[in-house]
Amino acid sequence: MTESPKVVAVCGSLRDDSSTRVVLAHVMAAAKASGAQTSVIDLREYDLPLYNGDKKDAGDAQKLRENIKVADSIVLGTPIYHGSIASPLKTALDYCGFDEFEDKPVGLVTVAGGRFPTPSLLHLRTICVWLRAVPLSHQVGIPNISSVIEDGQLVDNTALERAEKLGDKIVEYSYLLDNQRTDPPTIG
Repeated sequence: MTESPKVVAVCGSLRDDSSTRVVLAHVMAAAKASGAQTSVIDLREYDLPLYNGDKKDAGDAQKLRENIKVADSIVLGTPIYHGSIASPLKTALDYCGFDEFEDKPVGLVTVAGGRFPTPSLLHLRTICVWLRAVPLSHQVGIPNISSVIEDGQLVDNTALERAEKLGDKIVEYSYLLDNQRTDPPTIG
């Protein structure tokens, strides 16, 4: 890893006024304040057709994989749609594999217009485990999202604190897991 870790966020919402993007901005600002180099993958800027195993490099799949692979850690953000994650994020993750995610810390962010977005957090966590990533125990799930955002900013102190804590934690785990990868413990 470089002197400062690279944290990449992937925004699974395509909406112009995305509340997911607002929360991710707070997470990434905290990560940057903790010393990370940060960038956001905006899936609106990628041509990613529905995944077809016979066409693994369709559209911008290779560009997406390259932009995720260089990350030391990743933050995934999505609105909850029908009890799960948004299809743009699922499609993007389908194009990825172990090369992009294995042994990397992953922060999870989900937002909901109504009830707490527990199912989407669980689905993201499951995907991360299948990709051999390390989903952090601290995660951000925000219900009733329209009530905590004003003028493109989180205005609820609890939601803001959770988002900022995730930004801090993703940087902390970037260092921790990098040390474990380069200096494995001696057994025996």
